[in-house]
Amino acid sequence: MSRAPKSLPTYAWEPTTDFLAAKYGLPREAIVRFDVNTSPLPPDLRDVLAGSFDPPLCEYPPSDYASLVAAAAEAYDVAPDELLPTAGADEALDLIARASLREGSVAVVATPTYAMYGIVSEQRGASIVAVPRLSADHAFGLDIEAFAEAAREAQLVWLCEPNNPTGAFEPPERIGHLLAVIESDATRDGRDAPTVAMDEAYAEFVGRTVLALRFDYPRLVVVRTLSKAHALAGVRVGFAVARPATLAPILGYRAPASVGTVSAALGAASLRRPELAAANVARIAEQRACLTKDLSGLGWRPFDSQTNFILVRFSSAAAANRAAETLLRQGLVPRTFGSDHPFADCLRLTVRSAEENDRLIEAARGIPA
Repeated sequence: MSRAPKSLPTYAWEPTTDFLAAKYGLPREAIVRFDVNTSPLPPDLRDVLAGSFDPPLCEYPPSDYASLVAAAAEAYDVAPDELLPTAGADEALDLIARASLREGSVAVVATPTYAMYGIVSEQRGASIVAVPRLSADHAFGLDIEAFAEAAREAQLVWLCEPNNPTGAFEPPERIGHLLAVIESDATRDGRDAPTVAMDEAYAEFVGRTVLALRFDYPRLVVVRTLSKAHALAGVRVGFAVARPATLAPILGYRAPASVGTVSAALGAASLRRPELAAANVARIAEQRACLTKDLSGLGWRPFDSQTNFILVRFSSAAAANRAAETLLRQGLVPRTFGSDHPFADCLRLTVRSAEENDRLIEAARGIPA
């Protein structure tokens, strides 16, 4: 007797720009994506695209990605054998889950956070232990004691700093303390410490990283991406960074040539020109401050953010939904949350250009918070 295939959890992608333009009867160019946490402008890497590629595009990229790895090793101050290039950060997350989890395993996540951690864990047959974050009054910080206790039963621990969707970050010393507690508990219990995956997609916006903690906690894997500060979301380049022994089993699950030749060349060029990402971060930080001030002036309630987006709380989920629909009818696309989400009464807004942000503020006038 055959068994029906198990339905796997999947990530729900946002509606396309063309779909939204058709739905709301607007020209495509009127749609502004405040929902996807991307940068408003790409970096100027036209010289890379205008040149020839080695190897040529009719061949597969080199299996060692030597040029990309060398550029990342210098940028992140790590050894080349501590780097695994991936097709965006999401492939790194999937590979970590594949290497760490089996049917019946346990993964721990601090919620609310990026939904993909739970999805890739459940796809491996793991159980998810969700540890609620502290309240807004405590900057949505980690409940260190509760999180460490949950990690005692886990094979994989997911962390995100700065966190999506709150925009807040945990001081590195608190992360170091958490890892020390997890390590101590494992030693006392006579078991292996769990792999800890730290998603640092927005690390450049706070100018700090926990990479140095990999020497104190060897099972730490840090995930980086060129999608945010480097403004290369469409290129799909990320990295898993860890001690070689920790990286080895993850490497075994990567498909050959998952990062294309063009993506690798653009990624290496961007990493070698850190001034481009630095200028992008500075522009976004300036616009984030202006957008936060202007939203507050309208009576909206934005939380402090250290990223390229702002979380805004409304009086109720219904008020958030009405605000979202009003914005959508004007071609401005906010990130909404489902009715069962802890942030059902919130919208997340990407920080975009001054002109686009001004358009958002004009549209927000008169929308009750």
